[in-house]
Amino acid sequence: MVKFSDMPYERADLEAAGRELKALAKALCDAKSGEEQFEIHQKYYALKSRTETMVTLAQIRHDIDVTDEFYDQEQEYYDREIPVYENYVNQYKKTLYATPFRSFMEEKIGKVAFKNMELEIKGFDESIIGLRQEELALCTKYMKLIASAKIEFGGETLNISLLRKYLISRDRMERKAAWEKLSAYFQSVTGEIDEIYDALVKNRTAQARAMGYETFTELGYIRMMRNSYDRQMVENFREQVKKYFVPFAEKLHEQRRIRLGVDKLHYYDNEVYFKEGNPAPVKDPQGILKAGQEMYGELSSKTKEFFDFMMENELFDVFGRKTKRAGGYMTFLPEYKAPFIFANFNGTSGDVDVITHECGHAFQGYVSRNEPILEHNDIGMETAEIHSMSMEYFTEGWMEKFFGSRSGDYLKMHLEDGAAFVPYGCMVDEFQHIVYDHPELTPAQRKSQWRRLEKIYKPHLDYCGDPFFEAGGFWQKQHHIFDLPFYYIDYCLASVCAMQYKVWMDEDFSAAWESYMKLCRLSASDFYTNMLQSAGLESPFEDGCIRKIVEALEDKVLAD
Repeated sequence: MVKFSDMPYERADLEAAGRELKALAKALCDAKSGEEQFEIHQKYYALKSRTETMVTLAQIRHDIDVTDEFYDQEQEYYDREIPVYENYVNQYKKTLYATPFRSFMEEKIGKVAFKNMELEIKGFDESIIGLRQEELALCTKYMKLIASAKIEFGGETLNISLLRKYLISRDRMERKAAWEKLSAYFQSVTGEIDEIYDALVKNRTAQARAMGYETFTELGYIRMMRNSYDRQMVENFREQVKKYFVPFAEKLHEQRRIRLGVDKLHYYDNEVYFKEGNPAPVKDPQGILKAGQEMYGELSSKTKEFFDFMMENELFDVFGRKTKRAGGYMTFLPEYKAPFIFANFNGTSGDVDVITHECGHAFQGYVSRNEPILEHNDIGMETAEIHSMSMEYFTEGWMEKFFGSRSGDYLKMHLEDGAAFVPYGCMVDEFQHIVYDHPELTPAQRKSQWRRLEKIYKPHLDYCGDPFFEAGGFWQKQHHIFDLPFYYIDYCLASVCAMQYKVWMDEDFSAAWESYMKLCRLSASDFYTNMLQSAGLESPFEDGCIRKIVEALEDKVLAD
């Protein structure tokens, strides 16, 4: 294994990769047996791994320092060339999908792989390459704009990630001032963000119509690889959330208001849970990583092996810096069979959430990293987020390592925050359905729709007349809306599954952990609803599932 800093980078020649894919597709056509096709497909695996490793290395190093001119140019190259490469991949998949040796290949790579191929074929066409290039460039433009924010506060020049600790300050006036600074920044760039998003909506709508879809909504579901559920099931899920989770969340907000000792919750109180302030890590960033290593060493032999591997090979870049991209994620470097975690530690409890949430993703990637059938690792996001959100609960017993005497406060905050998130996540999803169902909406009308939804999903919210947020601008800070359309509902679906694990582990930790490990190993070898059933979880789409979760949680979080 090579440490991350020593991993060599060479620009992936996507034109050459395209020619290789074209040759592989021809070889598939000429193959005389399923065995021969599978050998060819393994050459595709090798090409895919090599190419994706270089693309991912460039992305990570670009995100680590968005001012790095070399990797900025590399990102521009991939934004331009990846859609062309995707077309070659699409042609290869079309050839494989039409194989006369379907039964043999299905036996080898699975029925899920062929269903996903069908969706990939439906989701891309050579005619939209130019539009895809423009789409990727617009997403990069948004991310660079947000990463370049310079906000003067408390004598410092901060980006959005580093401002975070002030947004949840125990001093109400300080956090109010921080939120006003954040609002002022977004107000200063809201016109530019509106232009970017308006261009994205028009672009994606044009892609959909060029491919014969009425709106991007249908194409968006296809691109999210929704292989076992549809829009109607998602809409029913959201209605269940409105019926059961929204009233529950409002009770939590009222409980929080009383705990904070304020007459009314204002928007700058939204993420604060205790009068003395939210619990913060008692360790510095290096101490958090060390405590994480101790925690995973005690949780299980497999988690110990995983975290030691991550630390030994420099597979974390989590310290906040002014020139880093905002946010955090886990990605995977196929050639090294290595997960990588990117984040921005900022002195808040979110730093510990990285060590639980992103490590949940990374742990699953580590568990399945030697899977020879690459399609089995093409995990849908509704499944992937179960791995991460559930790990947040499985590690609860070690929070004293991070929060000391306030570990109990952290656990209370974490569970309340997780429960209150579900309505917000559904609101993001419904907003995107409205936007793409009605691409003719103006920027002002989109903001009006967002504000209308806030009154349904978060009726307690009071913006106190803030000019940016009151006008419906909050969504502009949610990067998923820009670069990952229709992703956000996956967090909500996964939250419901993770909460099932929370209830289960409180009754029988070892049985819940055994189920979690089974789900990790299943990876993407079966369809979502089948895997839930195999792991002993109830599908969030089942009527009654949301109600049962809410009833179980009420006893845990409405105890004040």
